[in-house]
Amino acid sequence: MLRIDRRSIQNFDWVLLGMIALLVVAGMVNLVSATAAGVAEGISPIVDRQLMTLGIAGVVMVVALVIDYRHFERLAPPLYAITLLLLGSTLVLAGVTRGTQAWLFQGHFQPSEIAKIGLVVLLARYFNRNPPSEITKLRELVVPGFIVALPVGLIVLQKDMGVALLTLLVAATFLPLCRIPLRAWSGVAVVGAVALVALWNFGLKGYQQRRILDFLDPSRDPLSSGYQALQSRIAVGSGGLLGKGFLEGTQTQLRFLPTQHTDFIFSVLAEEWGFIGSTLILALFLSLLLWGLWIGRNSKDGFGAILAVGLVGTLFWPAAINIAMVLGLAPVIGVPLPLFSYGGSALVSSAIALGLLLNVSMRRYVF
Repeated sequence: MLRIDRRSIQNFDWVLLGMIALLVVAGMVNLVSATAAGVAEGISPIVDRQLMTLGIAGVVMVVALVIDYRHFERLAPPLYAITLLLLGSTLVLAGVTRGTQAWLFQGHFQPSEIAKIGLVVLLARYFNRNPPSEITKLRELVVPGFIVALPVGLIVLQKDMGVALLTLLVAATFLPLCRIPLRAWSGVAVVGAVALVALWNFGLKGYQQRRILDFLDPSRDPLSSGYQALQSRIAVGSGGLLGKGFLEGTQTQLRFLPTQHTDFIFSVLAEEWGFIGSTLILALFLSLLLWGLWIGRNSKDGFGAILAVGLVGTLFWPAAINIAMVLGLAPVIGVPLPLFSYGGSALVSSAIALGLLLNVSMRRYVF
């Protein structure tokens, strides 16, 4: 299983690896600045822990790379079952952290991050055996809908609505591959609207409702629930065209953003490197995602192609939501920016996704 064909090494995707390396380095430099305030000398313990996690993520990425991805089609059901078991175990073993019951091992491991990968692998297996181009009716999505509903339901029980939404969006990455006519989605839209009303009245906690209201009007409570959204906009706007420079961001170094090393890490980048620096990073992210889609298009088997699309979704959606949060275009729901935000589980999840993308890419000639 671990034997690597010599042709795979010859066709290794150095372009993708280079983009990953650039983003990781930029992310670590940004994290150093985000955590520099209050550190007399050296670097913050947060950076030390992220470096240790980065080493673990590197090992995990290599493992995801060397095992032929075609084996994961056979392993998809047990991997999916393991992720469901981990999600369910949080409801028994995990304590409540920031209103959610989503972390194991004293807050060091978030199973929902890994569950996204297990979900994508099983959906890729299903759609490889039931080609999405042949799916023309909504009822033909019942089985994949059930596959998605189980982990999403467990995450909802954890009271982590932001991650539940993110998981749904990752699963929705496969929908454009289907050929269901737009008129068929009208009924789904009506049901969705009713479900949103029910969720607002019976599912969301008070603080979650306030986050959405603050997104619509952050000025309604500028010193409490709307504080981070307003300070984030100030930080982004103050960066101007070229930024204030490394370690020179006033919003960052005076710690106006309480979670600037996690959810609002992009604010630090925008303030210190400005519009040009932020645009370059976003362009690099976009290039990586488009390269992932190119890998899927050039895969020689259906499982590899569909898997690549799903893996791109696990990277695209958290990046899009996080940046929208920072810019005030989406409510604050606690989604980290891949390869930039501090956090072990998210970093390991991204490493697995990128390792599998490298895996599919380098084996496109080995058949």
